[in-house]
Amino acid sequence: MREASVSVINPLGLHARAAAKLVRAASGFTSRITVTESRRGVTADAKSILSVLTLAASIGTTLLIKAEGEDESDAVDAVSELFADGFGELK
Repeated sequence: MREASVSVINPLGLHARAAAKLVRAASGFTSRITVTESRRGVTADAKSILSVLTLAASIGTTLLIKAEGEDESDAVDAVSELFADGFGELK
């Protein structure tokens, strides 16, 4: 298992468009990928948009990305990069 901590840096938080990008990226991997908002104890399946939206992660929220499977390292790197890039909304 591989994990990484990320912060939501885009002004609108993890809204529908950003969640769709996350799900699209996560769905390209065979590993099981979860996103956890530890303050409230909510965990979402990164391959399900409805599940990701339940996180209600606003700007400044710290999330834990976990992946387990044969491509777990690449999966965590790809998802972490989306968050670091603000889902392309900061440009």
